[in-house]
Amino acid sequence: MATYCLTVARLQLVLGHGARRLHVSAAYRAKAKVAMSRFEPTSFINYDKLHSNVEIVRKRLNRPLTLSEKIVYGHLDDPHHQEIDRGRTYLRLRPDRVAMQDATAQMAMLQFISSGLPRVAVPSTIHCDHLIEAQTGGVKDLARAKEVNHEVYNFLSSAGAKYGVGFWKPGSGIIHQIILENYAYPGVMLIGTDSHTPNGGGLGAICIGVGGADAVDVMAGIPWELKCPKVIGVRLTGTLSGWTSPKDVILKVAGILTVKGGTGAIVEYHGPGVDSISCTGMATICNMGAEIGATTSVFPYNHRMRTYLEKTGRGEIAAVADQYKDLLVPDEGCEYDQIIELNLDELRPHINGPFTPDLAHPVSEVGAVAKKNGWPLEVKVGLIGSCTNSSYEDMGRAASLAKQALDKGLKCKAQFTVTPGSEQIRATIERDGYSKILSDVGGVVLANACGPCIGQWDRRDVKKGEKNTIVTSFNRNFTARNDANPATHAFVTSPEIVTALAIAGTLDFNPETDYLTTPTGEKFKLVPPTGDELPARDFDPGQDTYQHPPSDGTSLTVDVSPQSNRLQLLEPFDKWSGSDLENMVVLIKVKGKCTTDHISAAGPWLKFRGHLDNISNNMLIGAVNSENDGINKIKNHLTGEYGGVPDVARHYKANGVSWVVVGDDNYGEGSSREHAALEPRHLGGRAIIVKSFARIHETNLKKQGLLPLTFSNPSDYDKIRPDDKISIKGLKSFAPGKPLTAVVTHSDGSQETLELNHSFNETQIEWFQAGSALNRMKELQH
Repeated sequence: MATYCLTVARLQLVLGHGARRLHVSAAYRAKAKVAMSRFEPTSFINYDKLHSNVEIVRKRLNRPLTLSEKIVYGHLDDPHHQEIDRGRTYLRLRPDRVAMQDATAQMAMLQFISSGLPRVAVPSTIHCDHLIEAQTGGVKDLARAKEVNHEVYNFLSSAGAKYGVGFWKPGSGIIHQIILENYAYPGVMLIGTDSHTPNGGGLGAICIGVGGADAVDVMAGIPWELKCPKVIGVRLTGTLSGWTSPKDVILKVAGILTVKGGTGAIVEYHGPGVDSISCTGMATICNMGAEIGATTSVFPYNHRMRTYLEKTGRGEIAAVADQYKDLLVPDEGCEYDQIIELNLDELRPHINGPFTPDLAHPVSEVGAVAKKNGWPLEVKVGLIGSCTNSSYEDMGRAASLAKQALDKGLKCKAQFTVTPGSEQIRATIERDGYSKILSDVGGVVLANACGPCIGQWDRRDVKKGEKNTIVTSFNRNFTARNDANPATHAFVTSPEIVTALAIAGTLDFNPETDYLTTPTGEKFKLVPPTGDELPARDFDPGQDTYQHPPSDGTSLTVDVSPQSNRLQLLEPFDKWSGSDLENMVVLIKVKGKCTTDHISAAGPWLKFRGHLDNISNNMLIGAVNSENDGINKIKNHLTGEYGGVPDVARHYKANGVSWVVVGDDNYGEGSSREHAALEPRHLGGRAIIVKSFARIHETNLKKQGLLPLTFSNPSDYDKIRPDDKISIKGLKSFAPGKPLTAVVTHSDGSQETLELNHSFNETQIEWFQAGSALNRMKELQH
């Protein structure tokens, strides 16, 4: 096959460091203020290389390949010799690009600066979306964020300019929506420092959420390691219609697989039902795949993706993808490790929660379940938008319901907020009248940012501790996730159902069967929502919010003040001593669910994401202590007194006492935030011993020189007592596949010996021995 080469004016956006738009109309370019100087001189989509690698691997494996296998194996550093065994071997990959949101980009860029490298080796971008707090409305909230976060934004902007990273300014939109509109395309491999990076799978891309240290590897031009994923196939038949939306597909799948059912696997959707889902709807499904622990999710290339590419100014990519379509769909006869069958004709609207995204209920049943469990029925707030559901189609379907209510003289009984996913979406829904309808029904349009979805919400309608219910079109609903109130019962559902419940004001309203009452006493039923998949006119790009890096940033400086409480240059972690780890205390034995929100809370703590010592004051403050069921209350075994987890850890560190954390199942699920690994390392932790890990967190721990270990026998968790001392033996002969041993000494002097498993490969063992992956990278430079 020929290599299709396209001019940079058309394709630099997706393949280079980023420019505002592709080949677009003159009017569109004028509005977006796209300067041709932003484009680099040459660039191309090399599907030919992808095809060549896939053919090499297919011949070696002698079997048909799934779509995800084609894209992943097509990015192998050494397709001729790489050992490939799903669920067992580690792959060395060459991703095409990196994307970082501002909260994680701070630490990623600080680590890249520490590496000593002059410039990123692959196209990379920073997206300012996490630090904007929702308070009064988009314009004022954005202005306040720019003022409050000026130091951080200046750091990211200047670091991007110096090291060759594109910078999307605050107000641009949420990272995943920006990627879908600009950087994702069928067959690309992108890694992003956010767990919802898989959003790009809606455009046929393999997009994987990682920690900042992984991003540094890729930006440094080092092959990136990923355990060869298993592949879960979800076969879709039938057609979406009526009240059922793409969100209901993943809500149903989450109920089937649970929060850890996708761990170590890519979820690959296929079957005749795929064509009934819009491209942005497919992105919604892939986005929330993070909630089942999946490595990523992906859909096969089809006409819906082609249309979306054309509407977002990337028609040339669609034309090339058409030529390589066989490469962008699964082979006939390919095999999956697990198959889930889902008939879209039979799928009903769902609502999941509270407190976990896999507690699935049909909307028709949630009211009865709520009454049985004592969940508040009154819906206090309905929130639509987020990186999961903020497309033009989502907003249009919500607006269609809002207009029905307005026509009958009704407004929302609950508070109602609207979060556009990007500046392009905001400008387009404003132009086309959706924003006015949503505002008229009672909605407040927030900034183009993450906002309440990640806890950036200055909520004032309820007091902390007050039991209440909110419904959102977000992806994640862990305890206190949205508003820092542990008594808030948060439910995730589609924007359509959120809008209907906000209008009705109660959780037990089923829009498929129940009636609303107008101010005049008339009863009426909402007609199922409708909305255009894409705007009839071109998207309005809105304000130009992109900063392209200069071709040479060598002379530029990046200042980090030693007096700053927001930013702190990193000091290298200490190397492994060469001996076994002896007599470590148990800092905390965690009981039950422990997400990265529990380990490193977001919300008000986001402001310290660039300052390791300051943010370490939130370490494990949300985790439940098995000893007393308390939160942030553990015993200091040096003093005998109880204190906060970070305080006790600091006291141990100051006295030269190493410690371990003991945890339960799926430890570290949720966000990709590597602070949940950096903080334990910074405060003197050496090992995390649990029943099982979430993928990203386990990798993040390894990257920082910690030992993530699992009980060979999960019931051994019960043998650990809070006042135990633990020694980890076998580190001098530490090797892949060879278990380590824990010698547990109880306070009465008795001992037990437990077997601990690990998933380290040889390279990762070198990270541990060097003290961190970054330390090892610097060793290899000399």
